[in-house]
Amino acid sequence: MKIFYAVQATGNGHISRATQLLPYLQQHGEVDVFLSGANATLPAQLPVRYSSKGMSLFYSACGGLNYKKMWRENSLFRATREAKDLPLEQYDVILNDFDFITARACKIKGLPSVQFGHQASFMSAQTPRPAQRSLMGELILKQYAPATHYVGLHFQQYDSFILPPVIKQEFLQAEPLDNGHVTVYLPAYEQHCLEEHFRHHPGVHFHWFLKGIQQIERVGNITFFRWINCCSTRV
Repeated sequence: MKIFYAVQATGNGHISRATQLLPYLQQHGEVDVFLSGANATLPAQLPVRYSSKGMSLFYSACGGLNYKKMWRENSLFRATREAKDLPLEQYDVILNDFDFITARACKIKGLPSVQFGHQASFMSAQTPRPAQRSLMGELILKQYAPATHYVGLHFQQYDSFILPPVIKQEFLQAEPLDNGHVTVYLPAYEQHCLEEHFRHHPGVHFHWFLKGIQQIERVGNITFFRWINCCSTRV
């Protein structure tokens, strides 16, 4: 069986998940990866056969979507041209982890696909939303990468098609330890967005991996680390 696996390369989470899933997919056939996006920093140790700038998602200083930058940096014309060129007809299964171009290609060519990932869980009305919903956010979740089938990932099974998150085996098998701090890794947030909130909890010590930090430094109840080294620093 030939499997086409589209991986959203906005941020690192989708790439990390794909790395964990790949060996299981390869048990069922030959896997070709389409890496779509322009702002990930994690090396993709995947069998990437196709790649694109994609229709990347960009974030504001405090973690929200930056719609102006998304409009400026993305091109619907280019994405549609690339969608028409994707040879999806060659594949038996099309697995889409929230990629716009693959979804558009399937729509143009009339091909079935499976949207797989956390975003897919929001196709269910039973999946919790904030008290104040974002109409634009809801539109993106449902229309950015539509598919004919959905497999959602969430911490609770809010609906029949929702499964638990994909977590590395070494984390699942590790013995939990309490080292007396909370680790914070939120690269989409700038320092001023969260620091005041952390200061309001002086009894809690935070280890914060943050862009712009050159060396380890403790200020009050926060110890700052270089965020790029988070995966190799023991915390």
